[in-house]
Amino acid sequence: MTNSGAIDPAFEAATYRKVTGRLLPILILCYLVAYLDRVNIGFARLQMMDDLGFSETVYGFGAGIFFIGYFLFEVPSNIILHRVGARVWIGRIMITWGMVSGAFMFVKTPLMFYSLRFLLGLAEAGFYPGIILYLTYWFPSGRRARMTSLFMTAIPISGIFGGPVSGWIMQTFAGTHGWDGWQWLFLIEAVPSVVLGVVVIFYLDNGIRSAKWLTEPEKVLLERRVAEDGATVNAHLSIGAMLSDSRIWLMCLIYFSCAVGQYGLTFWMPVLIQTAGVKGVLMIGMLTAVPYAAGAVSMLVLGHSADRRRTRRAHLAFALILGAVALSASAMAGTQTVLAIGCLTLAAAGILAAAPLFWSLPTAILRGTAAAAGIATINSVANLGGFISPTVVGGLRDMTGSTEAGMFAVSATLIMGAIVALSISGKLVDR
Repeated sequence: MTNSGAIDPAFEAATYRKVTGRLLPILILCYLVAYLDRVNIGFARLQMMDDLGFSETVYGFGAGIFFIGYFLFEVPSNIILHRVGARVWIGRIMITWGMVSGAFMFVKTPLMFYSLRFLLGLAEAGFYPGIILYLTYWFPSGRRARMTSLFMTAIPISGIFGGPVSGWIMQTFAGTHGWDGWQWLFLIEAVPSVVLGVVVIFYLDNGIRSAKWLTEPEKVLLERRVAEDGATVNAHLSIGAMLSDSRIWLMCLIYFSCAVGQYGLTFWMPVLIQTAGVKGVLMIGMLTAVPYAAGAVSMLVLGHSADRRRTRRAHLAFALILGAVALSASAMAGTQTVLAIGCLTLAAAGILAAAPLFWSLPTAILRGTAAAAGIATINSVANLGGFISPTVVGGLRDMTGSTEAGMFAVSATLIMGAIVALSISGKLVDR
């Protein structure tokens, strides 16, 4: 910064690179293991359903009930984070969910399966919306779509590495010490969550002012940019006023469609690949890396383009429509393996890019306590789609013996989300 108070662009760019380099790697790593613990049930399903005699309906309901626990505790969790700080609260969340995730190796009955999935949702509630809130403490809205997209590359990265690793664990450790491969999967993949939870408690800073690795001029710059960004919205918007804002509920609907698509893809991708004629859990795991790699690239490309062009709603609608068309096509491809994998790749490119594009919308109109409650409300209500999606797809698969009907339902929901996204006034959210 200069003596006149003007900000040197080179200094500002260097400061934001420093913040990004300090925060994003640990946040991405945390979300990577979080997401892996949430969706590794999709790989475990390939073995545990036959071992335990579970139906598709049991699996779908169990996969989805996670989001009921998530829904119940998400808003309180985010408000607590805003009050006590991200460092301790995010660390607590990670340690708790790691312990619950490891306990899945002892599942024997549908009731145990449902109970642990519900508890996992309770344990993890608040992590994802907490990070979205945490990013608003550091980055103004003009930089946030890129940062959110960068953070959310953890989802496809978890698929790129998690799929092959999950397949390898299940194949390599099957029968070791009398435990099945899916039991080892839950145990081994729970350990990183607990370890990282401890690391977060010692590493993460609650905000700009408490960051000892920043100089005073850097802190002043960051605080100034966040304050300038907040001046364009009502920073003192009450929680009641936030809940009465129709835009918030429209955003719930949009993100609901994103969640239906995301979990329709991630919970059933191993099954879709298996249906396409691929045999063996290791090969299935290796092939899941291809769609997730495309998702990682599309997240970054579309996030950067949305920030540069300031057409976030249009980018979001495009991603949702691409995901809808390609997902339906993948289900219709049948045993044409190359065609099915190609369609899944396009579906992942659209569906996985949609969520980070979406989060630039509500964070453009909310601040303070209203932001903490608003982000959590949108995420918790919309993530009921994570309950509905696998439950409906599982039931339809039992009824029809095919995944086509379920994927068509998911695709229709994605199209609905695109229509609603385009209907929202863009004066604030596209700025």
